Amino acid sequence: MSTSLESLMRDMDRSAAPPAWSGFLGFVCVGGAGALAFVALSSLFIGLGTGLADWMVNTLCYGALIVPVYSLHRRFSFHSDAPHGQAMPRYMAVQAMALGLAALFSLLIHGATAMPTPAASTLVIVLTSGVNFLVLRSWAFARSHWAVQAA
Repeated sequence: MSTSLESLMRDMDRSAAPPAWSGFLGFVCVGGAGALAFVALSSLFIGLGTGLADWMVNTLCYGALIVPVYSLHRRFSFHSDAPHGQAMPRYMAVQAMALGLAALFSLLIHGATAMPTPAASTLVIVLTSGVNFLVLRSWAFARSHWAVQAA
């Protein structure tokens, strides 16, 4: 590469975030695939009659999908090269936040509106997923400022 091109690349602001919509399609696809996998897996294991309570089977199936969905989001939704030691704990924190947001949005929407349940549940999913996407993109899968400068 020529010296002039290299000098231009050094001057570029590598810490600038991509547009907010960047990776959204991947996020929707990975999230949708994860949701379908959860429904299939939990239905399968509940149908097998494991002896565990249905809620426990659901919880275990959800937990089993956390790392694969994290990995897919990291690679395909956010194209992140943030270290796993940084991204995974942040991803887990975002998932905990999303659970709280879903509960809050459910409380507000179901309590304050007369929406039919499917519409209210869809709105809860849209709102929670939207916040989830923005926080994952800007924090959980973002490289640290130090790592960007070192690159």
